[in-house]
Amino acid sequence: MFDSLSDRLSDSFKKLRGKGVLSEADVDATLGDIRRALLDADVALPVVREFIGNVREKAYGATRSKGLNPGQQVVRVVHDELIEILGGETRELTFAQRGPTVFMLAGLQGAGKTTLAGKLGKWLREEGKRVLLVASDLQRPNAVQQLQIVGERAGVDVWAPEPGNGVGNPIIVARSGLSEAVMNGYDVVIVDTAGRLGVDEEMMQQARDIRDAVKPHETMFVLDAMVGQDAVHTATAFREGVGFTGVVMSKMDGDARGGAALSVRGVTGAPILFASTGENLDDFERFHAERMAGRILDMGDILTLIEQAEKKIDQEAAEEMASKALSGELTLADFLKQLQQVRKLGSMKKVLGMMPGMGQVRDQLANFDEREVDRVEAIVHSMTPAERNDIKILNGSRRNRIAKGAGVTVAEVNGLVKRFEAAKQMMQSMGPGGMPNLGAMQGRPGRAAGRAKQKEQARVAQAQRARVQKKARSGNPAKRRQQELEALLPKEQRGGKAAPRGSAFGVGAPEQDPAKLRESMDSLPDDLKRMLGKGF
Repeated sequence: MFDSLSDRLSDSFKKLRGKGVLSEADVDATLGDIRRALLDADVALPVVREFIGNVREKAYGATRSKGLNPGQQVVRVVHDELIEILGGETRELTFAQRGPTVFMLAGLQGAGKTTLAGKLGKWLREEGKRVLLVASDLQRPNAVQQLQIVGERAGVDVWAPEPGNGVGNPIIVARSGLSEAVMNGYDVVIVDTAGRLGVDEEMMQQARDIRDAVKPHETMFVLDAMVGQDAVHTATAFREGVGFTGVVMSKMDGDARGGAALSVRGVTGAPILFASTGENLDDFERFHAERMAGRILDMGDILTLIEQAEKKIDQEAAEEMASKALSGELTLADFLKQLQQVRKLGSMKKVLGMMPGMGQVRDQLANFDEREVDRVEAIVHSMTPAERNDIKILNGSRRNRIAKGAGVTVAEVNGLVKRFEAAKQMMQSMGPGGMPNLGAMQGRPGRAAGRAKQKEQARVAQAQRARVQKKARSGNPAKRRQQELEALLPKEQRGGKAAPRGSAFGVGAPEQDPAKLRESMDSLPDDLKRMLGKGF
């Protein structure tokens, strides 16, 4: 949703990072770019003015600071102000001290209230709450049936005494649903109310009557993030007509410009409590202003990713997989289990989008084909258990059979095998003894130590070759050979006189005995031996 805004803010900050000292003119130019980016993102004008004014005041101080990188200080100021307009610190939900807690959902028709009721119910159930959904939307066609289906998928109960489609009194249904929750020990009651295509007095009166009947602890206004500026006007009308304690942003995975999310807190004063980020019931999360500001500025959202992983990934299985990967025992069967665990977090685009710096490869990420993951699973499923456990047995005929079974080409099978082997080697290199220099820390030479030793040996060999070349002056090949060999001997073993004629190894002198000479040659580096000949 914030892709366009994020890209424009990043381009503005690039101009600052290239300067060691910032002037107020530099700050003003950058703030002009940010102001245009916010307005293009449909952020309400009063919010933009307040945001730019606060950033300008603090950024001018950054230009006078003695910090090493004033450009980064301006980025930090923008980050802090984004957190502020998005709501600041995350507010905790209000729960009843005794009896069931009542959450009431309100908003326009089409904002996604019914689906969001199921998402909220599932989220609360996973938090250990016993939840009851109350079908008080009796006007929209099939709204009651939709809530029953959503509740079944979410694993929560639904109270629907009336069929809907214009039949029944929503106030009576809401009141009876609360009584049902009290008698049966439910922890939370979520009341789904009717919406309209536009704000009208009849809608407001019905919402007020339901509010007065159940006295909700939280009245949540469901705001469609795709609507844009009109969403802010609708939120203002609901605040004045009914009142609400928090906002739930729906359809945050859309391609809208995000102005509603950035404006609603500043316009209504109510915090954003939840965000719906997809069509599945699991695509629902608590809204954290700091994390959302990080996403907008391409800093990633690792904390949300970790929270989702803790909920949906088996920790013991993950630790076992990590141990096998680091020891080099990972198989394709293990890889398939890992892939299935990661897919529990949602689409690969969503997971990768939470990583820092992904804005730089946004085009590649947008073009990522989710079906590629399906093809990988199909290839692995087409293998026998023996083939998954040992890819070395995958000969040509086996790969051809796997390709036909998975509906892919042999080249795709080969590509998967190569990527798996490369990943396996990389992960194994991160295990005990595999990291560079780790061997040296454990008492044995690592790669860096080995390279240093090779350099030292080459230096010694070069010095010896230079000494040999300096000593070998004769134009007679046999005599020059004798001089080269004599130069390699220790000083105390060199003869003061020339060797007898016809004896290249100086047999006439005891200190130039061939056996001793050969013994001395054995200590020379191999490359120097090859240079001097094969006679050693």
